[in-house]
Amino acid sequence: MSASLDRAIESLSGEAFAWLRGLVAVPSTVGHEVAAQAVVERALTAAGFKVDRQAIPESIGDDPLAGVRQRSYEGRHNILAARAGPGDGRTLLIDGHIDVVPAESPERWATPPFAPVEREGWLVGRGAGDMKCGFAASLLAIRALDLAVPGWQRGNLTFLSAIEEECTGNGTLAAIRAGAAADAVLLPEPTDLELLVGGIGILWFEIEIHGRSSHAHEADRAVNPIDVALRLIAGLRRWEDALNERPDDPVLLGVSHPYNLNIGTMRAGDWQSSVPTTATVGFRLGYPRAWTIGEAEARVREAVAVIAAGDPWLRTSQPAVHLNGFRAVGYLLPVEHPLTRAIAHAHEAAHGTIPAIVTLPSTTDARHFLNEAGIPAICYGPRTRNIHGVDEAVELQSVVDAARTIARFLLEYLGEGAA
Repeated sequence: MSASLDRAIESLSGEAFAWLRGLVAVPSTVGHEVAAQAVVERALTAAGFKVDRQAIPESIGDDPLAGVRQRSYEGRHNILAARAGPGDGRTLLIDGHIDVVPAESPERWATPPFAPVEREGWLVGRGAGDMKCGFAASLLAIRALDLAVPGWQRGNLTFLSAIEEECTGNGTLAAIRAGAAADAVLLPEPTDLELLVGGIGILWFEIEIHGRSSHAHEADRAVNPIDVALRLIAGLRRWEDALNERPDDPVLLGVSHPYNLNIGTMRAGDWQSSVPTTATVGFRLGYPRAWTIGEAEARVREAVAVIAAGDPWLRTSQPAVHLNGFRAVGYLLPVEHPLTRAIAHAHEAAHGTIPAIVTLPSTTDARHFLNEAGIPAICYGPRTRNIHGVDEAVELQSVVDAARTIARFLLEYLGEGAA
């Protein structure tokens, strides 16, 4: 059966690659997901799923586990698709996210970010790696099972294509609040064919700094908020260093700098011959799994207040801290959990090796299933490079390799081996 399954995967791989190129060619940055969701919807319908376009309520932003809403949810939706099995076996949900990060500096890409091209076995394009390749690998596994092992599915299989994983996680959270559930969840994130079982907490925030504006010829008598922002950033870098001196999370041992404070955006001024009035800096903080969202926010505000108290301008012109995206707590699926062992067994059966089990200083939507719904969730998917960067790409062979593992896992979990 394994040989026939692998032959089916290989025979369908060309179609899977072509479908992936088509999906990557449809931009799906935050707020612009609808067209890409339609591509996913058609594929799921063709694979025998009953598809529901699930609206996201505006009120999801008020949920204590939600990220800060980026924009209105009107006209935007998740795709929640279900395929029922004939038995009363176990149930599984495959959760992927359709949103991709913006393609900054497209002129620096070898080819346009949303004109995917294959180069030396890699498909290059924004979202090819994070994480549209996971959709392709999962659908390839399902289609190959249907071809090689007709009637294989006993338990119910659900497929979620969620929005806003990259900035809030509110798409998956809304699906859970609406009742999406299963005995286990597989997220086909780009893990380089490793088992990703945990992540740290993530907080997005902006700091707004007010200066004293003027014409540039009087800049020496003005207060440039960019200069002030640089002093504040230097202080936060020292705080970041202290946070990383003694990581207290045993699963992060070996990660030299798990808690990164990233400066992602900076906005200030509108004219080079004017001293700006304000500067706004956007940060992404990674923080320990032991912290709550409230504790992470409080520690950031405290750090900013301490820095401001020692600055000649900021002590009288306090910087304003605003949360503006992720409010994500850390998560961990135990290494010895049956779901971890099941995916590891499927990988070993497909490839003859035991996969690495890793945690990363980042997050995924797995946290919502584990922390809020109490459902075991794990990430496993293709090999990628430059995700969120210039010339993001997925290794096409790894899409096939991931599909081989996912197919074996599905067959064991929902099919002939299901309890």
